[in-house]
Amino acid sequence: MNDVLTALNPADVMSLAEQGMLSSLYAKLKPDAVAIQAPRGTRTFGELHANANRLAAALRRAGIGPGDHIAMLCPNTPEFIEVLAANLRSGTRLTPINWHLSAAEAAYIVGDCHAKAFIAHADFPAAALACLNARQVLKLAIGGEIEGFSSYEAALAAESDADPENPTHGASMMYTSGTTGRPKGVFRARAIVVPPQWGPGTQKGYEPDTDVNMCCGPAYHAAPLAFDIAQPLAAGVPIVLMEKFDPELWLATVEKYQVTHVHMVATMFQRILALPEAVRARYDLSSLRYILHGAAPTPPEVKHAMIRWLGPILYEYYAASEGGGNFFITPQEWLQKPGSVGWLDPSFGTRIVDDQGNSVAVGEVGQIYFPHSAIARFEYFNDKEKTAAASTAGGTHFTVGDMGYVDEDGYLFLTGRTAECIISGGVNIYPQEVDNELVRHPAVRETCTIGVPNDEWGEEVRAVVALHPGYQPTPEMAKELLDFIRPHLAGYKMPRKVDFADDIPRSEAGKVQRRQVRAPYWAGRVKQI
Repeated sequence: MNDVLTALNPADVMSLAEQGMLSSLYAKLKPDAVAIQAPRGTRTFGELHANANRLAAALRRAGIGPGDHIAMLCPNTPEFIEVLAANLRSGTRLTPINWHLSAAEAAYIVGDCHAKAFIAHADFPAAALACLNARQVLKLAIGGEIEGFSSYEAALAAESDADPENPTHGASMMYTSGTTGRPKGVFRARAIVVPPQWGPGTQKGYEPDTDVNMCCGPAYHAAPLAFDIAQPLAAGVPIVLMEKFDPELWLATVEKYQVTHVHMVATMFQRILALPEAVRARYDLSSLRYILHGAAPTPPEVKHAMIRWLGPILYEYYAASEGGGNFFITPQEWLQKPGSVGWLDPSFGTRIVDDQGNSVAVGEVGQIYFPHSAIARFEYFNDKEKTAAASTAGGTHFTVGDMGYVDEDGYLFLTGRTAECIISGGVNIYPQEVDNELVRHPAVRETCTIGVPNDEWGEEVRAVVALHPGYQPTPEMAKELLDFIRPHLAGYKMPRKVDFADDIPRSEAGKVQRRQVRAPYWAGRVKQI
């Protein structure tokens, strides 16, 4: 097929990409080849394209079209990719929901994104029911029954598999929490078109005849969705889905399906390396040639160990859901600059500034500001104030609170985060959400949730609490506080431990000094984001 692809008119291919219809090309070239391999089913390229057309038709029949929002609560199953493919050709805006969230947390996002269609998997009936609201005109349940939902499978079966008459490229709107308050949608008025990355002239250099891309993280996250779903989907490369990461299963999956490309996070590396060497040696991983990683920094010793084991195939990026992803470092560069996330290209416009907004000198730590995209500028959905707060006075740049410095060769090193985000296993956790629940307990006078060092996860959540007079800082009280907040928070947001303090330091303006509380835990260690 590679010969056929290279012979195609690039303008014709780009036209299909701009309509969200690249799957039609692969459905014609290799209709019976497997496009999706997953524990709960497979799809050929022909089936994937046909089902995307059917779902797009069902959306259109319900009056849902360009500019309308779709919310989806779904694990890593073939239907997740079908919904994305339908979204890409229907002009809609898709918001995948983190299914680890509590029902109330998921319901907030579904309501906030103004979803007219809600597609949920029968694995999560309680959360799905909590997310229902009057705005939704189409509610589909995948893989089983949910009260108040129609069958996803029946809805597709009722529609034609013909290509839509006027396909319009859709978009996604991912949610990213702030340091205070509720999660916020990263909205772009203009969709980002993902072109196919075939051949040696592209970053991934896909060879669609032989390559296989694995998705071993949850597809609802921005990075797996982009790198392990959208990119191989656009390139006609088969996708292997893991529903849950397990280190030995990862090894077995790479060997079984001859995986060539995968996106990972540092915690996955650490869990795989923790396996006995005899277990790792049992599997043939020679097919691997491109491991992309990001989301949280990888300790240099861990990355060195991965490279010693698998060779120089680890490529690293630094980006944010809001954009600014112009940092990328090859394994060869990284071995020369261990710990760096890439070269700061002055022409791109990224700035590192001090508290007064002045550019810092080489080697000096400052706050990182990315330039707003001229093509697909983001804003926080229905929240102009938060958008403005993240931007410079002139509105040309934005920050997510990261700190870093560049060395004499212009390579960027991350050192910290002004935003109070905790990154555990590559997942963002925002301490204000935990504080908001803890302070509801009658014993709690003040609280300050922080991230503390964890060798496996990078950081773990720790709650530091000051009690009202009359309450004792005992292990029993710590357990009582954790039991009190557990029903209201996703499991990964739960503090591993509660520490007690006489007082929580605050600024003259009354703001909790989270850095000051965190400092003793990180003494002697450089905190990386």
